[in-house]
Amino acid sequence: MSIDTNNMGESSSVLFNRLKRMCINFKEMSKLIELVNVAKSYDEAVVLKGINLYIRDKEFVTLLGPSGCGKTTTLRIIGGFETPDEGDVLFDGKKINNLPPYKRTVNTVFQKYALFPHLNVYENVAFALRLAKKSEKEISAKVKEMLRIVNLEGFERRSVENLSGGQQQRVAIARALASDPKVLLLDEPLGALDLKLRKDMQVELKKIQQRLGITFVYVTHDQEEALSMSDTVVVMDNGVIQQIGTPEDIYNEPANAFVADFIGESNILDGIMHADELVEFAGHTLRCVDKGFAKDEPVDVVIRPEDVDMVDVDSVPIHGVVDTVTFKGVHYEIIVDVDGFKWMIQTTDYAEPGKVVGLRILPEEIHVMKKSKYSNLYGDYSTYFDELDSSEEGTGDAE
Repeated sequence: MSIDTNNMGESSSVLFNRLKRMCINFKEMSKLIELVNVAKSYDEAVVLKGINLYIRDKEFVTLLGPSGCGKTTTLRIIGGFETPDEGDVLFDGKKINNLPPYKRTVNTVFQKYALFPHLNVYENVAFALRLAKKSEKEISAKVKEMLRIVNLEGFERRSVENLSGGQQQRVAIARALASDPKVLLLDEPLGALDLKLRKDMQVELKKIQQRLGITFVYVTHDQEEALSMSDTVVVMDNGVIQQIGTPEDIYNEPANAFVADFIGESNILDGIMHADELVEFAGHTLRCVDKGFAKDEPVDVVIRPEDVDMVDVDSVPIHGVVDTVTFKGVHYEIIVDVDGFKWMIQTTDYAEPGKVVGLRILPEEIHVMKKSKYSNLYGDYSTYFDELDSSEEGTGDAE
């Protein structure tokens, strides 16, 4: 849209400021849920430490982090199942701290679907509608609509105990949506499904959210799930929000070493920012695209495994020895020892263990971050295969 200010009674600068205020007001109006300085403890264990977060209308927001980071507690506070010790919960600008769950226009889908085993699919979906004393005609129309949305048409008379895990999950979603909530909260809803079904349901959930145009707040510890489904990702650790952004922002511009490591694989090295667009790491000074650091400031340097090219050893300053090679189907995952620091490289090129290779990193593939309490905790793959073996031997859900 172009605006001709030549014939207007106000200057371009005045018009610009007026439009800017309009944009700010629109942004404020679009806030549906807001958490302001929310804190929560259980006994002496602090679970949330002054959380500030807002969620827009019709947005798909994912709370992402490891077990115990506070994401489920945040969800439960939004849903009214927990009350914050400090701070406020706002819905459409109104404080709802003490409003019980049944009075909020919010519904929740849990990992354990909590379906009624003595009721068939139709009656499970109709349950909240019957409590609201809707007419049988209204109930029938709404149940059919919800089952169509979750692709369970024709399942009305089925016993929920005879459904697969994916089908049960769809019934739980249909039941939660039947009462027309403004917000649907989903707490690890795909955790009990196998990998293929999880991926299928990720696509279905996003389609449902877009089709209905309501707000989804989703909790998971699965990074791929968060990146593939969300409009906005909220990364949490130890009761604190580490970063909020689009999936692309979170992946490409992590705020600190924790985010870089938690969202995909990352090589994270100690560095020194000598000047704008000039950083030293791995014993060499290379061009980058980052600016705004102090001269010779210590930094963390993040390089994604897919952004490293193996090239002739004489063509680049950084080189190392191939340690291990794992075939992943579409690429090889190669661990390269560079002066005792193990890099991960993901490439379609094969290199046998023991070969000396050069590592080429383009300036735009080097991401420089401020030092944080997470520095030096992540990014070296010296123990990668020991950790991988250990995780495969373990049992049970991490959450």
